[in-house]
Amino acid sequence: MAHTFEELVQKQRAADAAHTTVEDLRDAYGPPAERGMRGAQSGTYETALRAWRDLARDAQAALAEYAKQTGRSRSEIEAEVQRAASRPEHA
Repeated sequence: MAHTFEELVQKQRAADAAHTTVEDLRDAYGPPAERGMRGAQSGTYETALRAWRDLARDAQAALAEYAKQTGRSRSEIEAEVQRAASRPEHA
């Protein structure tokens, strides 16, 4: 599937947002290994962690495909995507 640069930025933003959610849950619940999360907390944290991993994996796969399609350096494109994703979206 062909991806546009803007799609890469959106995928990165989604992965970043999911990572923030995981960090927020870790801050609220404490580190999983130390507290031995159980029940709803554990389920919520594990779901958020899986979502982040899936989104990050999808973003990286799309980035690799885009780099291959354009013949550009993956690291160069990744840096551009990171910069664009960190800027606020225009409403």
